[in-house]
This record gives sequence, structure tokens and C-alpha cells, in this order.
Amino acid sequence: MGVELFYVLVGSVAVAAFARWRGWPAPLLVTAVALVVSLLPFVPEVEIDGHLLLNLTLPPLLYSAALDSSFLSFKYSLPHIRRLGIGLVLVTAVAVGLVAWWIMPELGLAGALLLGAIVGPPDAVSAASIGRKLGLPRRVMNVMSGESLINDATSLTLVRVFAAIVAGATVTVWQGIWEFVLAVGLGVGIGLVFGIVLHQLRMRFDDATVTGTFGLLMPFGAYAIAEHLHGSGVLAVVAMGFYVGYHAPRTAYTTRQQDTPLWHSVDFLLESFVFAYVGLQLPTVIAELSSTSGSRTILIAIAVLLVVIVVRPIFVFASYAWGQLWQRMRLMRFKHAAEEYRANPDSPRARAIRRRKERALARLGGATPTREALRRRVVEPVLSRRERVVISWAGMRGVVTLAMAAALPDLTEHRMVDGHVEVLVAVAFVVTVGTLLLQGLTLTPLIRGLGVTAEAERRSDEAEVARMRKLSRDAGLEYLREQQQQWIDRHGEDSVEGFKRFARAMVRVERGADNADRDLEAAQKAGAVGYDDLVELSKGWLAVRRRVLLDECRAGNLSEEVMRELFVAMDAEELALDTRSFLRGE
Repeated sequence: MGVELFYVLVGSVAVAAFARWRGWPAPLLVTAVALVVSLLPFVPEVEIDGHLLLNLTLPPLLYSAALDSSFLSFKYSLPHIRRLGIGLVLVTAVAVGLVAWWIMPELGLAGALLLGAIVGPPDAVSAASIGRKLGLPRRVMNVMSGESLINDATSLTLVRVFAAIVAGATVTVWQGIWEFVLAVGLGVGIGLVFGIVLHQLRMRFDDATVTGTFGLLMPFGAYAIAEHLHGSGVLAVVAMGFYVGYHAPRTAYTTRQQDTPLWHSVDFLLESFVFAYVGLQLPTVIAELSSTSGSRTILIAIAVLLVVIVVRPIFVFASYAWGQLWQRMRLMRFKHAAEEYRANPDSPRARAIRRRKERALARLGGATPTREALRRRVVEPVLSRRERVVISWAGMRGVVTLAMAAALPDLTEHRMVDGHVEVLVAVAFVVTVGTLLLQGLTLTPLIRGLGVTAEAERRSDEAEVARMRKLSRDAGLEYLREQQQQWIDRHGEDSVEGFKRFARAMVRVERGADNADRDLEAAQKAGAVGYDDLVELSKGWLAVRRRVLLDECRAGNLSEEVMRELFVAMDAEELALDTRSFLRGE
């Protein structure tokens, strides 16, 4: 089995690499090739324990997704994400369960709802890869990726509840709600503890190899401990990833530079393997469809596939309309509160509003939020009708559905009626493969046909980058002016010309100008000072500019995604600085 898994890994990575080289969606090509390979008579069946698959693939994939996501964008999009990640999973589970129970009553209501919980959560991996390739707007990507980060927790909790009922336990509605609340609270709490520990390690160890290794291991620990304590391992890993990613700008630039390629490689390897595993299961699914309840199993599989496809757009549009109505009601309350504040600033309600505002400004630190930034904290992102259509069609199922289906015998303690487990597993695989092929293959032409692009967003980002570059540059120049007298005190009046040349060189480096290295050499010679003095001043210049960007981002005046892009450029400046120092032997 070890050799077979190795062949699957190598083959899936090779196919995915070819797809990336050709610009094709890798998940779909890997699945299709695996489907063809699985039909060859000499290819053995690949079996993997469901718990093992879930525990080995889910923590790193979720952690990487959360680490790469913007926590602030997640928070602003939370109304959309919460409705889809919790509400849609519940509605899908009920709809699928009722249809499956109607077609095959012997499954029992709990068994049918267990099936609904398994196929409830979409997997955003393939949809996100297509969206990034085609340049979907950031607000659409935020909703889809945010949904995938929390819907697994909802689904896994439902699966545990219904599996316990199928196994013979008596679970009331209140017990189910309590289990969900407990799973959320424990999961988030454990994840934050692990995130704090990892962040402190990253702050205190200036060894990117050591911190990167801890970063690889700790998501598994957070997931395992949370699950052992009956919390949500999914939310533990997501909370940990959000905490570490949110505080990543405060760590050493070498740590940030290592995170990106490391986790992209892990994602590439695991995603390739999972989608290959999906395709390789086709012979098993066909055999189970023919050996269990025959035509009714096929009927359930087709019916469930149609239900998960149809329910999603209905829920997306209905929940969005409800969200807009609720938002208008909230804005009306805010308007009345603002009017009362202006009319009587000393009223109890006005004083409470003022205290909340003061506490919020105190938390933000060095930057004051603009009117638009304050509006984003109250108003959820607007999604056009075309964008909602794209989100409605991005409902492909993936690794979580497969892993839960494979783990069904253990989850139900082998107490489900003979044959019924096979029915649920077969249906789950049909839904996964069906949505990947049907929705995955048509999502690209749908996006292109609707013309959903991020062109306006890109223009806004370019203007935002230019504004932030100027703001950070001005702050850096102010820092240099403050340092000039200290420089003269340390190195004498003869160093003034060197200092000025250095300041000009720093601005040229920041603008990406040619011959900036030569300007630094000239500044050193003109100032008759050591290179290490210039390095120290350069790092101070970078630190001030980074702090300005961080303050603007925390205040909501700068998107976290754009801030990260600017940090990448500054990290490259610091790497070049350290590289020059190393080559000089200083």
C-alpha cells in the first residue's frame, strides 16, 4: 500500500504540474485522469481509512487557507459567510435528508439526515483556483473562501450528532445545539492558544527553519486536541491560522518569506492527492451501486446531486435579500442613534456611543479610520446579481465529504443496517464527482460569459498602492529627518553629505530605481562611515514604513491584501540589504 500511495502522489503531482503549465484547472484534470486510470484492469484499488484521510489532509489545508486569508476581509464579509457556512449547510442537510428518506424510508430519518450532513459542505479548493486564475473580485473570493473555512465545522458537528443517533444514542435538539456551541467554543479557544504560542515562537526565534517546522506540526496538534476534547478541530485550525496570519506583519521578514512557498507546496501536494483519490474511487462506487440497493441507490444519488445543486442558488439569493433587509433596519437604528447623539451629546445613549467610539479609536493606535472605513464596519459587502450567480454555482464537493463518507463505519460504530452504509458512501462519491465535473467544468465559461472580473478593483488597488507608497515614504523621510541630528552627533559634520545621499538612495530603492546600490556606496564614501551604520538606518526606515501601513490597515483605510503586497516589496528590500551585507562579509 505504501508503494501504491507513493505512485498516486507522484502521478497526481505530475498531472497537476502539467495542468498549471498549460493554464488549466488542476483539480479537474487530476480528477479526470484518475478516473481514466481507475478503469484500467491492472490498476489496484486504493483504500485509505477515512479518519486517516481527514486527519492528514484537513488540518494543513485549512490552516494554509486561513493563514493566506485576510482576517479583516473575513470579518467584513462575515454576514455572507455566516449565512452560507452555517445556514446553507443546515438547509442542505435537511433538504437532502427529506428527499433521501422519501426515496428509501428504510434508511431512517437520522440516516437520511446523516447523508445530508455529509454532502452539505462545498469545498472551495477547485472554485478558488478557478477564481484566482480568472481574476474574480476579492469580495467574491472572500465569501467563497470564508464559507469553506467554517462550513466544515457545521457539517462535522451535524455528522457526529446524526451518527450518534444512528448508532443508538438518544440525542435531543437541545443536546445537539449544546454540542455545536461546545464545539465552536472549545475549537476557537484551543486554536487561539496554539496561535498565540506559535506567534510567540515566531517572534522570539530568528530561525525561519525552526519556526516553519513548528508551523507545519502545530495545526495537527490543534486539530487533534480539539477533536479529543469534543471541540471543533476545523475551527481550532482556522482560528490558529487567522491569528498567526493577522500578526504575521510583526514577525521577521524571513519568516514571512518562507511561509508562502512552504504552504503553497503543501497545498499543491495534498490537493493533488485528494482529487486523484476522488477519481480512483470510481470502480468502487460503481461496484457498490450495483451490489447494494440497485436502482434506488442510483435514484437517490441523482436526486441528491440535483438537490445540492438547486438548493444553493435558491438559498444564496434568498439569504442575500434577507441580509439586505436586515441591514437596512440596522442602518436605520444607527441613523436614529446618530441623530440623538447630535441633538443631545450628554444623553445616556449618546455617552455610551461616545465611549464605544473612544475605545475603538484607542485600539486602532496610530491611524484614524476614514468615513468609508467606518462604513465598511457596518455595511456588509454588496454582491451584484452576476456575482451571486457565480457563488451559487461554486458548490463543488471535495475532501471533507469524501473523508466523512469513508469514515462512516467507524462514526456509526458499525451499527447501521447492512448495505445502508454502502448506499451513503456511494451517494457521497457520486455527488462529489458529479459536482466537480458538472459545476467545475462549467464554472469557467460561466464566469467569462457573465463578465465577472476584478478590473475596477485592480484600478482601485493601484490607486491605493500609490497613495500608501507616498504615505509610507513621507513617514520614512520624516524618520530620516529626525535621525539626521543624531547621525551628525555620532559621526560629525563631515557626515552630512553622506547622510543626504543615503536618504536619496533610500527613496530610489523604494521606487525601484536603477543604480540604487551605487548611490549607497557613494553615500558611504561621502559620509566616511561604516556600512553597518547605513544598514541600521535602512532597517529603521523600513520599520517606520511598515508601521504606517500596518496602522492604516488596522484602521480599515487599507485592505489587508494590498498591505501584504506592499510588505512583500519591503521584505525584498530588506533581503537585498542583508544579502549585500553578507557579500561584503559584515
